[in-house]
Amino acid sequence: MKFIIGKKLGMTSLHEGLSSENVTIITCGPNTVSQVRTVEKDGYAAVQVETAKTARRKFRKEFRPAFFAKGKDEEGATAIVGDVKVGDELSVSSFEVGDIVDVSGVTKAKGFQGVVKRHGFAGAPASHGRKHDMRKPGSIGATFPEHVVKGRRMAGRMGGENFTVRGLTVVLVDTEKNLIAVRGAVPGNNGGLVGIRSLGGKKA
Repeated sequence: MKFIIGKKLGMTSLHEGLSSENVTIITCGPNTVSQVRTVEKDGYAAVQVETAKTARRKFRKEFRPAFFAKGKDEEGATAIVGDVKVGDELSVSSFEVGDIVDVSGVTKAKGFQGVVKRHGFAGAPASHGRKHDMRKPGSIGATFPEHVVKGRRMAGRMGGENFTVRGLTVVLVDTEKNLIAVRGAVPGNNGGLVGIRSLGGKKA
């Protein structure tokens, strides 16, 4: 398993011949293994990595083998994290073009939003006597059970949540500038920290 913490720089296009593809550029500064958790001691296997978030603060993230998280193989998970030691330095050189990676981060926070923006409601028609209710949700319940059912799609806080985009392909690795480019979009604002993890898959 390969893993590293990086900072999202933004999106751009890479051109090759007559074709082009949209990619996200991620810069990966110095990453250090700060803790290794094992099944015997902690009850689960994971590697904690830290990197500088600001001049005074550090950002830490735990990476766990996916199959262990699903409870399939504790011994296999321990074997993977057993090769990593506290103090080890991680770099983009461990990744290769064609690697299939999962990128996790915090989505853009959009504040309190209505149902049209938050859930994609179509809204009401603007004709036939309507004036101020084109973007209202409409009815939210019935006579029975006489209360709003839990999970009803309504207005509320949007974004600012942990989210993982799976199955992205690494299309560029620059070891001199510590850059990784992945095909497609990743969560978060430009400048936000993201975690990159590869379980060993590679694009055919």
